[in-house]
Amino acid sequence: MFIQTEETPNPSTIKFIPGKLLIESGTREFNTHEDAKASPLAKKLMEISGVERIFFGRDFISVTKTEEKDWYALKPTILGAIMEHFVAEKPLFLENPASKVKAEEKVPSSSKDEDPIAREIKELLETRVRPAVAQDGGDITFEKFEKGTVYVTMKGACSGCPSSSLTLKSGIENMLKYYIPEVSEVTAL
Repeated sequence: MFIQTEETPNPSTIKFIPGKLLIESGTREFNTHEDAKASPLAKKLMEISGVERIFFGRDFISVTKTEEKDWYALKPTILGAIMEHFVAEKPLFLENPASKVKAEEKVPSSSKDEDPIAREIKELLETRVRPAVAQDGGDITFEKFEKGTVYVTMKGACSGCPSSSLTLKSGIENMLKYYIPEVSEVTAL
């Protein structure tokens, strides 16, 4: 098994690509040892000293380290844990991952009751933003639209990334304002 690695815009996060589908839809993020108990792989990775957060995307794993640790020391241990997990054909989750995926992370709903502006925002985020953000090892999810402000949550490599505020304001906010005049601002929660 060959696992590729890619640097992300966040120097504290590296994207590990095992060359296989991990999750059919949505994403999963593990910020604590308690969260990680739902995934044997996340649990194993969180046990590595210096690992701070784990994020599973469709076909990648983003690992965020603490500031004190260096990648040259962590990377071989992380690669070994990922390889051991997949070679042993262990399950990625102990329960159905879809049960933990928030509705906003799935295909945008087309409920007739939903605000048409919110529906349009979700569609733009799903089709134009999320694929690009996933390339950098992260994810962005819609939370709400209120009084001209779009509230989103940044995950994976995007969470805590020095360039995420620039991406949010210069990229995502400008795009949403262009397509949806009712949008005045985009804010990360």
